[in-house]
Amino acid sequence: MENKQTDLLSLYPEELTELIVSLGEPKYRAGQIFPALHKGIRPSAMTNISKATAEKIENALPCRMPEIEQKLVSKVDGTVKYLFRLHDGECIESVVMRYNHGNTICVSSQVGCRMGCAFCASTIGGKVRDLTAGEILGQVIVASADMGERISNIVLMGIGEPMDNYDNVLRFLRLVNDERGICIGYRHISLSTCGHVDGIRRLMKEDLPITLSISLHAADDEVRDKIMPINKRWNVSELLAACLDWWRATGRRISFEYTLIDGQNSSPADAAHLAGVLNSALRGKPSRGEKFPIHVNLIPVNPVRETGLMPPAPDKIEAFRAALEKKGIRATVRRKLGPDINASCGQLRRQHKEEN
Repeated sequence: MENKQTDLLSLYPEELTELIVSLGEPKYRAGQIFPALHKGIRPSAMTNISKATAEKIENALPCRMPEIEQKLVSKVDGTVKYLFRLHDGECIESVVMRYNHGNTICVSSQVGCRMGCAFCASTIGGKVRDLTAGEILGQVIVASADMGERISNIVLMGIGEPMDNYDNVLRFLRLVNDERGICIGYRHISLSTCGHVDGIRRLMKEDLPITLSISLHAADDEVRDKIMPINKRWNVSELLAACLDWWRATGRRISFEYTLIDGQNSSPADAAHLAGVLNSALRGKPSRGEKFPIHVNLIPVNPVRETGLMPPAPDKIEAFRAALEKKGIRATVRRKLGPDINASCGQLRRQHKEEN
């Protein structure tokens, strides 16, 4: 097996075994090292292998755990926001949210983002590079170790477009699910995409029972073109067709994310159009998907200095939600977690870059 990974944490167990054997070590060493890595323990810190062995392994492939550059804890709800520094000095963000059902971490998949969504702080400055599978996994490991608590749920909704880093994200999903490591069930993982249709169609063939979230934000192509450039590559009709195919192929629900921007996509007419498009595309004919469980997650836009975009007034948000419900579409308004620490992704990284 040819190994092209650049860090120990990105290796599957069988790849780690192959590396260990190639270094003249017995196979069972891999069984010691893999679970230790997934607890945040580097080979050099392990007590059941020699320092010479650890040095040999880390010289062959480095163990690159993200380091905590900054940590903010909300006094309102206990949400924890991390700014992680990577081995090359680049920074990314993760957010741990506390719920009654357990801790959920929102992880980043890229340094920066090239999708260009008008309301998003993560895309300002563009994409720097992809994260390795180990760098994505490391966010979960380091946050859990720092908090001293298990993380039981994951959302890939931080900095970056996961489908734009498909191979590394897929490797991460398989690693984080491995029973010899963290062992987080696929059904506890949600992946959010801004509408990368090719990625959706690839992922539906992987037989991974994760939840898919679609950042829709407009049902009209003209409006979506302006706030989400990816719509010029795959328009609303193509995106919803892929969603229907996902539902048919996997039986797994899809959640539609809809950021409400005052004066752009939040009027009663916008709500009526959204309901009409979703019902028509996903429930239009009995043979096509009458049981498709449409759920829209309404997100008042988070003000970002560079964009100037603002959320609608609370009564307008409620009116939008009620209009969707009347058309048979379940809609909820996302509660803003960590309001005192700007817990939405992208802003802390950008502030850090400006200050340094």
